Order: sequence, then structure tokens, then C-alpha cells
Amino acid sequence: MEKTKKKYYHHKRKKPFNKTNDQENSADKSENFNSKVTKTEEKIPPHRILNPNQKISVVIPLYNEEDSLQELSDSLKRTFDSLKCNYEVLFIDDGSTDNSFQKIKEINRKDNNFKCIKFRRNYGKSAALSKGFKAAKGNIIITMDADLQDDPSEIPELLKVLNSGYDLVSGWKKVRYDPFIKKHTSKIFNYFTSKLSGVRLHDFNCGLKAYKRDVVKSVKIYGEMHRYIPALAHLSGFKVTEKPVKHHARKYGVTKFGASRFVNGFLDLLTVSFTNKYMKRPLHFFGSLGILISMAGFFISFYLVVLKFLEGMPLSDRPLFLVGIFMMVVGIQFLSLGLIAEMITKSNISDDDILIEETI
Repeated sequence: MEKTKKKYYHHKRKKPFNKTNDQENSADKSENFNSKVTKTEEKIPPHRILNPNQKISVVIPLYNEEDSLQELSDSLKRTFDSLKCNYEVLFIDDGSTDNSFQKIKEINRKDNNFKCIKFRRNYGKSAALSKGFKAAKGNIIITMDADLQDDPSEIPELLKVLNSGYDLVSGWKKVRYDPFIKKHTSKIFNYFTSKLSGVRLHDFNCGLKAYKRDVVKSVKIYGEMHRYIPALAHLSGFKVTEKPVKHHARKYGVTKFGASRFVNGFLDLLTVSFTNKYMKRPLHFFGSLGILISMAGFFISFYLVVLKFLEGMPLSDRPLFLVGIFMMVVGIQFLSLGLIAEMITKSNISDDDILIEETI
């Protein structure tokens, strides 16, 4: 009996192995695993370079850059071919006197993604960018210079940062190949711009930038305001960041900007700071300044009058008394100027510059 039980037990332990069923189960498990992997791979990565429906517009202002245009176009074409996306390149010929426009015509004949707007005369970089922004049809706009110092191979990385939650990504030429004076004056310029605008960037004036469409359609640039587009965007409520980019030495020609850019740049910085803070409330600026100057003049005059009565010192011998009166008059003029500016603002008030992010 014991032997029978043992045999029976042994028989149960050594149950026949069903190879076919096991293979089927294994195949099912493998199939389930593969389907899970496929589903995971099909998920959109959080920091993908481009959304499927996004078109890119590249705006390139230029002035007498005929030697670099073919090389730049070839490099841009390689970059966008690797991205496999819908794109356009807008050259803005700012009144070039060389064969730049003829060169762009040749490029356009080979590839109609490359287009051009030609000005009758030189209007400046801000005007060129403004026209380019109006003509751009893309959801994302890239700006860069035509002198080959900006590298098109940096565009995919800029797009990746932009699509991670920012409205504007500014390039940062961490290693610069510019003349000594230009390099170091730019550091001073960037420091003061960061302080006054409230956005901390190392290189406001880098030509290589990526923007969401809303930014370029909202920010108004004129004069030489192109240097302050990140500051203007930040003050308008857009999210701004920067990314280090490669910078190359100029290959052809010479720089088109002279020493006057530093003076003009400082004055434009004051314009940006003032207009964004006090455009709709000028009395707050002129009135505050007027009150401070008037009060200082009043206390100076009051002090001298007290001395006259206490010590008998004649006011005619005190030039400081005239300074006090002058300061009170100037203060009242500033206050009056603020009131006039307030009346002009009130008569032209509109809410067109109020930017709405989302409505539900």
C-alpha cells in the first residue's frame, strides 16, 4: 500500500510536460510585453523637438552678405531635412548694394522654401525683423544673422527648450569670437539691461533666438529695439530663458555696426524701461519727480528764511536761496508736464496691448 501511494505521489510530481501549451503561453506573454513596449514608445516624449502641426519660419535680416548666403542656405537645408518638418526661410534684404538679392534669387529657384523681402534702402535691423515677423507664417519663428557666426545646427536644441514650456529662447554666445571692445562692452550692456528689465540673461543681443508666434505678433520693435526683444517679451508676461550656443568668427566681410550702437543702445534701454512702466501712468513718474524737486527747493528756502529771522542774515547774499526757488519752479513744471501727459494718455487709452494667454 505504501509503495502504491509513493508511486502515485511520484506520478503526480512528474506530470507530463505539455510543450505546446507552454510555448503558446510564452508567446502570449511575449506579445503582451511587446504591445506594452509599443504603447510606451508611441507616447509623445515630454521634450520632443517639434509638435506634428508646427511650422518653422526662419527670419534672417541681411545687408551686403552675398558671400555667405549659399553656405548658410545649404546648412539650413541640412538642418531642416534632418528635422523632417514644414519650414520657410525669409531673407530680409535691408537695401544691400552688392549681389545679395541676386544670390537669393538663385537659391529660391532651386528651393522655394527660401524667400526674400527686399527693401529699397537700408532701414536697420529692427525694421527688417519687424517686416519679417509680419510676413512669417510659422508657429515658431527663428531669427539669426546672415554672416555665418550663428550656427543653424543649434536650431533643434533651441526648439527642444522652447517646446518644454517657454515662449522665447535666446542664444547665449558663451564663447565669443568678436573684437575685444565689442566683447567687453556687451558684458556691461547685458548687466544693466538685466537689472533694469528684471530678466537675467547673459546675451540679450544674440541674433540666434527662437520664439513662439504670439511673442513676435505682440512685441512692437522700432528704431534699434531689436536688442531688447527678450526684455520686451518678459515685461509683456512671456516666459523667457536662454541656452548656450556655438559662435563662429566672421568668415566674410566686416561688421555693419559702429561705435554709435553703444550710445543708442543705452538710450533705447531707458526708452524700454520708461515706456513699459509709465506709458499708461506718466503722472506717477513726472509727478513723483516734480514733488521731490519742489520739496527739496522748499526746505532749502525755508531754512534760509529761518536763518534770516534768527541771525539777521540777508537773503540777497545767499545764492542758495535762488537755487531753492529755482528747484520749486522746476518741480511744479514737472508736475504740470505729468498732468498734460496724463490727459493725452486718457484721450488715447485702449486695451489693445493687453495680452490674453487663455480663455475657458
